Amino acid sequence: MTLQNLRLRFEPVLRRVFHFYARFARGMTLGVRAVVLDGDGRVFLVKHSYVAGWHLPGGGVETGETFVESLRRELVEEGRIEMTGEPQLHGLFFNRRVSRRDHVAVYVVRAFRQDRLPEPNHEIVACGFFDAATLPEGTTRGTRARIAEVLDGQPPTQDWY
Repeated sequence: MTLQNLRLRFEPVLRRVFHFYARFARGMTLGVRAVVLDGDGRVFLVKHSYVAGWHLPGGGVETGETFVESLRRELVEEGRIEMTGEPQLHGLFFNRRVSRRDHVAVYVVRAFRQDRLPEPNHEIVACGFFDAATLPEGTTRGTRARIAEVLDGQPPTQDWY
């Protein structure tokens, strides 16, 4: 078995172990996600290898990193998206389904550059821009809620869902 195959096989397990460890080692977990909108008003979504459904791109805020620095890093990693302007903070959400300690900052990104869609990899198995009226099957409830808040003016909640 190659090193790459071992990595692909055990990475989801290691992520679960890390999240379990983080529950006890950290007082609170912080995440960041983005509603990235292209010129046609379509939203960018990602599908991960380790969790079901379509999600807004983003991830955990690392120690010593600001929310915006984390957002920049995650967008490049997950979508080859480079912000060319400042993101707009949409809201802060409590993600109690993940943990009693998990909070997510959501930004709206309209100014960006993307040279091409990334190839599927060990973390992101699919991604793309989608019309909000025809989001792909499996788009998570929280993702749908954030998109409706941004595009349809639905009032934001305090909970992710």
